[in-house]
Amino acid sequence: MRAILASLLLLTAPAVAQDQYQTEASHAVIMDFETGEILFDRNGDEAMPPASMSKLMTVLMTLEAIRDGQLSLDDELPVSENAWRRGGAASGSSTMFLEVNSRARVEDLLRGIIIQSGNDACIVIAEALGGSEEAFAEMMTDRARALGLESASFANATGWPHPDHRISAADLAELARMIIADHPELYSLWAEREFTYNGIRQFNRNPLLGVFSGADGLKTGHTEESGYGLVGTAERDGVRRIIVFNGMDSNTARASEAERMMRAAINDYAIYDLFSAGDALEPRAEVFMGEAETVGLEVAEDVQLALHRRARRNMTVSVVFDGPLPAPISAGDVVGRVVVEVPGQDDREFDVLAAEDVGQKGLMGRIGAALAHMIRGN
Repeated sequence: MRAILASLLLLTAPAVAQDQYQTEASHAVIMDFETGEILFDRNGDEAMPPASMSKLMTVLMTLEAIRDGQLSLDDELPVSENAWRRGGAASGSSTMFLEVNSRARVEDLLRGIIIQSGNDACIVIAEALGGSEEAFAEMMTDRARALGLESASFANATGWPHPDHRISAADLAELARMIIADHPELYSLWAEREFTYNGIRQFNRNPLLGVFSGADGLKTGHTEESGYGLVGTAERDGVRRIIVFNGMDSNTARASEAERMMRAAINDYAIYDLFSAGDALEPRAEVFMGEAETVGLEVAEDVQLALHRRARRNMTVSVVFDGPLPAPISAGDVVGRVVVEVPGQDDREFDVLAAEDVGQKGLMGRIGAALAHMIRGN
């Protein structure tokens, strides 16, 4: 028996392509911050070279060390020749211009990573927490996996190209979500537009800052292998979204895509509350051999769905169960499922429960019901 919730059966069917964001990025996700729901996905679970976007993990490790008392913002860490040569002015890469054999405050190093994408700052942190960058990279991978970021594999603290340095766009979005949610006391660093160190003034490369209202993070990335990418976030009217994309072919294309994708993330997608746990469903299910002819149905859990606003018109919601349901039935038994169908997406299913107990008929009642069933020929 298949029962349809007529109030939610929607028959219009414009082209599915109109109901999805379109991007030239090779990998992209849009995530709702509050629920963690993925609103848009293009190769989002595929491990990719993240370039400097992987510095989110270096920063998270630093923030956790501060939280756990292993570091403080005022600690001064030594700048080794290795950090200077491979990440400082001598390297020709992104740098906060630390001087060899100097010492730098942890707070300055955080700004150097977040605002200036300083490879030297990353290596200083790595050597302080791991003893070497290689050991720290192993720590990064282990911690990422412990946090459920299964695609993550880090070979260094900087995002420097390496065949074993990979993470998916979806895991980068979840990593950003953790930083925002778990470390609010230092999150404001991500929105700072510039930082001057050793008399050298550098600007945050995040193209959303100062351009898109509500944008306050997080990190760009670029190598020849990865193309141009961004982990970005913005909050408007209490709604925060996180975007991740990679593979753009220029800095200009990244800036354009960042603004376009964030606008879509805020304006074009919504979280729809379809049911609350315990909501009654119609129709009631017929019962076979029961003391009652029908049993009420209810939703087992809150049902939320993240959709492009236009895709909402194509959604169908069905209550599916094999009926009549044989007695006895206990309240809370799983007897069916709610099926949510949206063209172009995988179906979502949620358990349906019996709302009350229904006992089995006595012997004579079962005999009479069986005879009636035979007479009807059902």
